Amino acid sequence: MARLRSDFWVSAYLRRCSVEGLDAALRKRGSAEAGAIFVKVDHLDGTASLYGPAPQLFLDDSGVRLFSPVLQGATPLDVEERMTRELRFDPDLWLVEVDDRQGRHFLDMAEAD
Repeated sequence: MARLRSDFWVSAYLRRCSVEGLDAALRKRGSAEAGAIFVKVDHLDGTASLYGPAPQLFLDDSGVRLFSPVLQGATPLDVEERMTRELRFDPDLWLVEVDDRQGRHFLDMAEAD
C-alpha cells in the first residue's frame, strides 16, 4: 500500500489536534509528496519532546507513518537546536508544533520488539 503524501498527512494531523482541543501549528512546510515529518510537543512547563520518522526497520507495507522519540523531556531550546541540524541535513522536512501540558501527540509509535 502506498503511503499518504506528507501534505495530506500533516493537514489531517493538524485537524485531529484541533478536534481534540490541542493547539497545533505548522512551523515548516516540506516536500508535499514525501518530506519527513517531525512533531515537537511543548509541555508548557519548560520541557518539550520531539518525534520523528521511525527507522526503516520498523516500517511495514500498511502505509501507516510510524514515529519514534528523538528527544524527550528536553528544553525547547534543545529541540530547536536539533531541528536546526535536521534542516541542514534535510531542507524538505516538515515541522509541526503541538502545545499540550499532558504531552499528547496522537502519533502512531514504532515499538521495539
